[in-house]
This record gives sequence, structure tokens and C-alpha cells, in this order.
Amino acid sequence: MNQHERTVTLRPDADGIDEAARLLADGRLVAFPTETVYGLGADARNDEAVAGIYAAKGRPSFNPLIIHVDSAETAEKYCHFTPEAGRLAQAFWPGAMTLVLPLRAESGISKLVTAGLDTVAVRVPDHPVGRALLKAFGAPVAAPSANPSGRISPTAAAHVMGGLAGRIAAVVDGGACEVGLESTIIGCAGAPVLMRAGGLPVEAIEACLGYPLQTEEDPNAPKSPGQLLSHYAPRGRVRLNVTSPEAGEILLGFGDVEGAALNLSPSGDLTEAAASLFAALHRLDDEGAERIAVSPIPDHGLGRAINDRLRRAAAPRGD
Repeated sequence: MNQHERTVTLRPDADGIDEAARLLADGRLVAFPTETVYGLGADARNDEAVAGIYAAKGRPSFNPLIIHVDSAETAEKYCHFTPEAGRLAQAFWPGAMTLVLPLRAESGISKLVTAGLDTVAVRVPDHPVGRALLKAFGAPVAAPSANPSGRISPTAAAHVMGGLAGRIAAVVDGGACEVGLESTIIGCAGAPVLMRAGGLPVEAIEACLGYPLQTEEDPNAPKSPGQLLSHYAPRGRVRLNVTSPEAGEILLGFGDVEGAALNLSPSGDLTEAAASLFAALHRLDDEGAERIAVSPIPDHGLGRAINDRLRRAAAPRGD
């Protein structure tokens, strides 16, 4: 990867997808749309290409990556499915759910993808452009969110260019992401556990399994993507659950609140709020917001994932 290469924007048509697949085959980095956020893709079997992801993002090498494939059948070539994992895949793939599964010994997946673990995170995205690219490439694509590590995730091609232009080969512009939050991650190497709340409500997964999920999370030794404590962070400082903003704070509202510079959902719709979250944080960044106050968000359904992202955005950081 050339740190100062010219990043091109590709159209989401057959020619653009073929060019993106060719770049991936050449070991280059290509950002592409999924229904959750834009991913920064590289050939998951190519050590040098995967190392380029870490370099472009400035990402800690101990944080695993998700591999994206075009179907559950393809996923089974690279990892072992438990009965519970098979049930979840049948119910929710393609979709905003990632499964962490035991890696097949002959998988060929780069150890940089798994951070040296014997498991791999895998997902089948539900986006026509992303799926078309995976099918055209014909191999697993390692793809974290296409943004500098720890920063706001991208839900539009412009967000990708704002953070990674000059560091990657291309971005396929597939429009705005419909879900707007990263996938829900379920560990299925043993009994299913929740590793990260995300774009598929945990309640739906628990209803499919028939029992509540335990939570497994260690920000000091992450076993799946998205477990670092300080993450998804705008440049400004963030204060949560605010009903009365302080002087100098810009209010990011939710529901029927007065004085909000931006409102994730004036009607209190959690789906709308999830889809709006990262775009709103990007806008506040662009406007130079130094102190951001966020209205309370209900902690159920997609609100659980929204609050997870906001807590990480508000976590103390070293900058």
C-alpha cells in the first residue's frame, strides 16, 4: 500500500465492481458499502494486504478483523459451525450479524485477520453492491470499518474519503448505509455470547435461540472487533444522558427536546437514530464541535447498540 496514492471513487455498476475486485486481487485496499457501515476491504488470505488495513487505519494489531463472504455456504469453507451458529445464520444472514467461529486449520486466512486467535469473525452482508463485489472477487474479504482507528465509522463514501483518501486504492460509492451501525457480534465457539451489540437487536437473536445471552467483553484483550474501550470517537468531548446542556455544549438530541443542533430522531424512533448516528457525529466534527452533549437514549432494541457506541465515543482517550 502506498501511503500517498490517489484514491479513486468507483461507481456501483458492473465495471466499478470488476475494477474493485481486480484491485483486491492485486493486494490493494478497497472500501465498499454494506448495510451497516462502509468496510475497508483486503484479501483476507494475503498477509501484506491485511497489514495494509492496519497501516491505513492506524489500528492496533491485536484487534481482530471480520471476514466478509457472499453466503453461509462460503463461510463454512473457512470456519466450523455449531448447531446454534447454523440456526442464527439461517435466520439472520445476509444481515447485520457477525458470528465468531472456530477457524478451520486449512482455511488459509491470514493470522493478522484473527490476531493469532483460533477463531474468526465472519459475516454475510445484506447490501447488493457489497454482495456483488464479494461474489466477483470470489474469496473472503477482511473488512473493518473504513475509517481511521477509533474515529467515527463511515456511513457514506464521502466519510471514507474524508478519513482515508490517499491511503487506499478506491472506494465503491453505494450511497448511504441503511442500518448505520456495525453488526451485532455473537461468539459461537462455545455457548453463544454477546460480544458487541449492533445493527441487529439482541432481543431478536435471543428470541431465535430461546434464551438470554451472556456478555463477553474485554477491552484490554479483544476477541472480536469493536471491543476497544475508546472507539467511534469524534474530535470533541462527549457527555451522555444530558437533559440540560452546559454553556458551550452542542446538543445532539433524541426525541422531543428543545435546543438541539442536530436530532437523531425527533419522533424517538430508534431505527432512524441508529441510521443517523455516525453521520451526525461526522457533521459535528466538520463543524468543529468541541463539546457535545447527547440526550438520553432508551437502552433497549437498537438503543442498546447506540448507547454502546456513544459510551465508547465518550470514553477517556489519550489525545
